[in-house]
Amino acid sequence: MREGQRDRSKMQLASVVPTAASLSKQVLQRNNFKIFGEHEANGNLHKPDKVKLLRFLAPHLVAAVVALSPISNPPVSLGETLDVHKGATLFRRSCIGCHDAGGNIIQPGATLFLDDLKRNGVDTEEEIYRVTYYGKGRMPGFGQNCTPRGQCTFGPRLSEDEIKLLSHFVKSQADQGWPNIQNQGD
Repeated sequence: MREGQRDRSKMQLASVVPTAASLSKQVLQRNNFKIFGEHEANGNLHKPDKVKLLRFLAPHLVAAVVALSPISNPPVSLGETLDVHKGATLFRRSCIGCHDAGGNIIQPGATLFLDDLKRNGVDTEEEIYRVTYYGKGRMPGFGQNCTPRGQCTFGPRLSEDEIKLLSHFVKSQADQGWPNIQNQGD
């Protein structure tokens, strides 16, 4: 055999013998076919094949649901979210009668908007806490040990922890310009 003929026979042999890439592709196709199953004449999968498909897809679907769940990716810490919710609930229960949407229906210059809070010297959480606990001007105090008696609310008193949550909520809302508070059905 001459050299040219030898090269041609190698090429012919190479075209007949499958390469590693084509073999692995065939194995993958066969495995996928086993996973997805054979179809019956009417187009439905055999029952055992449906189970195989479900077993194949279930972990991937669960992983996708968990990854996209708001519980897995909270915008802030879960504890902080709960505190904000508690603060909003306390605000609706105790303050919204006079301070709806951060305003003030009794004394217009004493709103809970940041400019008024700064002007009145109540722009920190500590000062908001103090005014909420003891009261100031026409605003009654809500603290359990609020004195003098005439300055305190006649309604239910709030614990120190509740007033801390409330002052944090008011300060954060003031910093955001009092976005709408939606009623979440306390």
